[in-house]
Amino acid sequence: MGEWPRYYILIDRLPVAVDMMTWARWFENINNRRIGDDHIGKVHVSTVFLGLDHNFGGGDPVLFETMVFGGALDQETVRYCTYAQAERGHAEAVTRAKIAAAKIKSIADHAGVKS
Repeated sequence: MGEWPRYYILIDRLPVAVDMMTWARWFENINNRRIGDDHIGKVHVSTVFLGLDHNFGGGDPVLFETMVFGGALDQETVRYCTYAQAERGHAEAVTRAKIAAAKIKSIADHAGVKS
């Protein structure tokens, strides 16, 4: 196993270990690392390529992350090892955020609260 930190970029959706300067130049462009970016009302679901192993040397590199900002799931975070897992996880987080928003709206509607 190599030294930590190891720097990664994506090439055709596959993480490739590179030197720090190559990583830094590639990482500057958010479009290189954005996997998913959805808004459900005031809730934001974001999935990104992290570029650094967040498993900290304990197995397969954990290089992707989904976070929810706002709403009932605020700060929910899930991390993944592969691009495919990140895509699936993003879609699942968007679905959970939509369900949570619909439940909150339903409760508010039944209580007569205007949103």
